[in-house]
Amino acid sequence: MKREIITTADGSHSLYVPDLDEHYHSYHGSIKESQRVFIELGLEHVAEKVDSVSILEVGMGTGLNVLMTALANEGLKKNIRYDAIEAFPLEDELLNQLNYADQLLHPSATELFEAIHSAPWNEGTAITDLFVLTKIEAPIEAIDFSPEQYDLIYFDAFAPDVQGELWTDDIFAKMYAILKPGGVLSTYCVKGDVKRALIKQGFRIEKHNGPDGGKREVLRAIK
Repeated sequence: MKREIITTADGSHSLYVPDLDEHYHSYHGSIKESQRVFIELGLEHVAEKVDSVSILEVGMGTGLNVLMTALANEGLKKNIRYDAIEAFPLEDELLNQLNYADQLLHPSATELFEAIHSAPWNEGTAITDLFVLTKIEAPIEAIDFSPEQYDLIYFDAFAPDVQGELWTDDIFAKMYAILKPGGVLSTYCVKGDVKRALIKQGFRIEKHNGPDGGKREVLRAIK
């Protein structure tokens, strides 16, 4: 699958897939989107209630959400277990060109980003003393999860028009089952079909303002 590096409105990179006419992130700003949808509405919300946080990311992609979570945890100081699913890992050649560390201007960003992408697949790796990452190379449909093991799900798959098989009743039933009571699923998508599918499984949904200058609303679903 061909992927092209693009620059989004906040200066940070994303990837574009010509064959699918799909971007990996919002073209209004990759970093802004990750910060709002997954860190503010997901991680920070959950971290107020627990001492340790177990996270599942559906669609690791460039690893931006992993990086943003590791950086945020320098302030939160929670024990984080982070499982990141990616059926189609990116090539090192692409990853080495991404400018997230330069854009974030954080002293740990380069070191963390390199540690994330040098970590082996399908085994746990301590990225920091408080952050253990397991990158899972498999489609989510093929994974058997234990029930009620996650506090937080970053649902960051391609849009329903492109990857509709991941936005179904069956997938959201699986997500509901693996969340702990009170757990959160955060996503950028607020389509009516997605909201109805989440509600059908028992989620309580909340619409929130999206990143400044971009998408007007994003979604938080609570078990």
